[in-house]
Parts: sequence; C-alpha cells; structure tokens
Amino acid sequence: MCVACDHTIHRAQHHFGWNRDFAPAIRCQPGSTIHFECLDSSGGQLGSDATLETLKTLDFGKINPVTGPVYVEGAEPGDALKVTIRSFEPSGYGWTANIPGFGLLADQFLEPALHVWTYDPSTMAPAMYGPGGRVPLKPFTGTIGVAPAEAGLHSVVPPRRVGGNLDIRDVSIGTTIYLPIEVAGALLSIGDTHAAQGDGEVCGTAIESRMNVVAEIDLVKDARLETPRFTTSGPVTRHLDGAGYEVTTGIGPDLMTAVRESVMRMIDLLGKEHGMAPVDAYMLCSVCGDLRISEVVDAPNWVVSFYFPRIVFA
Repeated sequence: MCVACDHTIHRAQHHFGWNRDFAPAIRCQPGSTIHFECLDSSGGQLGSDATLETLKTLDFGKINPVTGPVYVEGAEPGDALKVTIRSFEPSGYGWTANIPGFGLLADQFLEPALHVWTYDPSTMAPAMYGPGGRVPLKPFTGTIGVAPAEAGLHSVVPPRRVGGNLDIRDVSIGTTIYLPIEVAGALLSIGDTHAAQGDGEVCGTAIESRMNVVAEIDLVKDARLETPRFTTSGPVTRHLDGAGYEVTTGIGPDLMTAVRESVMRMIDLLGKEHGMAPVDAYMLCSVCGDLRISEVVDAPNWVVSFYFPRIVFA
C-alpha cells in the first residue's frame, strides 16, 4: 500500500485493449498520485514456476492487461495528460520468451523458448542469465496510454498516437510522459511492467515482470500533441555503459533489412564468443541490447547498429 498516494487501483481492476466506453476504475483530480497494481504481460499466466509447457498453453486472449482506466477530472480532447513515474515495487521474478510467430526474427526462430528470471526486488542487482551472464536491471512500464476517440475495442498490442504498448525502456523512474487526450477524462491505464529491456525488444519480450507503479497525474490544457513525448530526469544508459559495447551493423537500402542483419550478426557473435545457443542469444539481445539508426543521409545505403553491453559478461 502506498501511504503517500491519493488512490490505489488494485490488480483485479484491469482490462484488455482500449475502449472509450470502459467504465473508470477511479476518478481523480489533476495533481493526484496513484498506486497502480499491475500484472505482467502474460496476465499472471507465467509465474516464477513457469515451464516451457506453460508457455505452450498460453492464452493469448489474456495478454497485455492494463490496470485502470483512470478518469481525470477536467481532461478534454486537445489537452495532454502529464504522467510522471515516481516509483516501482518489483516482484522479484520475471520471464523472457521466444513466442513462435512473434518477434523481429520470427521466420528464423520457430520453436518456443523460455527463460525464468529471479532478482532481488530490494537491491535490483543484475539478474543471472546462464553461466556468467548478469543483466543490469532498470524497471519501466511498457504500456501506458489513454483511450482513443474511435468507438469500439482496440487491440492493446500495437502502439498508438495516444500511447499504449510503447515499450520505451526510458519510461522509468523520474520520467514524465505527455499523452494526447482524445476523450473526456482521458481514461489512463498502465501495465506491461518490465525489469529490463533493450531498445528494440527484438525477440518480442523483455524481462516481463509483475510490478506496482506509482505515478503522478496532471493536465496540460490545449497542448495539441500529435503523439506522445517524454522527458527523462537524467542519464538513461549509465547502468549499461560501464564496460563499453560490442557493436554489429547492418548496411543497405532498406532499414528493416539492416535492422535484422545487425541483430543476426550479434547473435552469431555471442555464439562464437560465449558459446550461446542462437535462441538464448536472441532472447538476451532483447533484454539488454540496443538498436540504433546510425545514419540515414548517405544514399542509397543506411546504417543500423546493434549495441550489446559488455558489462553483461564482465
């Protein structure tokens, strides 16, 4: 229980997808601090005792639940909802999976795979991955958004101009995100919490981990935002920078092809240098490696780089 919070939304008050007609879980005034009890992206199906068989029987109708929605008094279309992430209460366990048909290299990784993580929720010390690997942790909320104006139920999977499944790892403690409001009350929901993720989340999952989130909610009147924007409170990669990076590249006239090639080359490199099976390297890249567009001006070819933090094996 968050004693400094104005409201708590319990884990049972979750929903799937976005709908302007969902009844609010609570109503609050601008300036309120809210304690969101969130489920992991499996909706609690993959716990600390999950196995590959559990993954194979996953009910995809229960994927990516979000806690809410919150009706913010005075919020109107054209305003922006200002959400500042104050803290996380981690559970101490999580999972990363290769789910057939999902992910950047779904055509290459056809079989399911699962890694269950444990970590210390009080210290958030790096979590072990196989022999010798230790992944630095940085909790964040992958899904944060408000209801779209268009009527009906909309999938929670793709990100939208009103937010949603953004999977931006820097929406972490101290970050303020601004969301375009399309309906009265905004109808904010939060979920899909993670213990760590690389930029790109290349296998489709990060360290998916149940957490509670404390966020402060406010309004910016008549902001007229086209898409979300956010402000961080400090450096965003300090937890990974300590030992430098290994970097592979993809170069060519198609950015998505270059993205895929840069990741495939890192998977090969991790296999050669650390003896990792390709699917294990793929999942590890997803939780701590970063995709970057290095240049898009030297036509006809563009450069995409994949940065893997050496601190994982330091």
